[in-house]
Amino acid sequence: MKIKIDKKVLLVVGIVIFAIVLGSLARTYAQQVREQSDLRASLQSQQNLLRTLSKEKENWEEKREQAESLLNSSQAKFPQSVESIEYGEDLFEIAQDCNLDLTGLFPSKPVDKKVGSVTYSISTFVIKVEGNVDDILDFIYALRTGDDFRLPWSADLKAVNIDIGGGEQPEATITVDIYGYKR
Repeated sequence: MKIKIDKKVLLVVGIVIFAIVLGSLARTYAQQVREQSDLRASLQSQQNLLRTLSKEKENWEEKREQAESLLNSSQAKFPQSVESIEYGEDLFEIAQDCNLDLTGLFPSKPVDKKVGSVTYSISTFVIKVEGNVDDILDFIYALRTGDDFRLPWSADLKAVNIDIGGGEQPEATITVDIYGYKR
């Protein structure tokens, strides 16, 4: 049994199939156009974000450089060595033992000096003290002899300036090199 299909039916079926295929292609094309549009919008927003982040990165880099510069300049003002703080503690204690007010303590950055196989750390301190003249002289003597030092260091007095008049109490400005043994 042979079924004969009319040409009109075949034409209608062909048009329907063609319409379905064309509709599917149109729908797929529309989806791709929408996805492309979304991707362009996403790409544009990502590029804007990239520009913003690049500017922020430049700003942060500039701030970091400024902070490093400030840190370096601040570090240059203060001695790197912990011994300076420890020496300062000894100097305050010696001043207190001598009944003096230590009003100023200005350390320099320590330098290393090697003598033979031994390395010494040398720091220059400018010390300002107030009190009576006898106590100031006791303080100078304590620095010269090193009897009150808790740490293994010695002092070499470079200059002493005692101002007796003008203020309520005599004031002395003492410049001293402190030699500390480095292990």
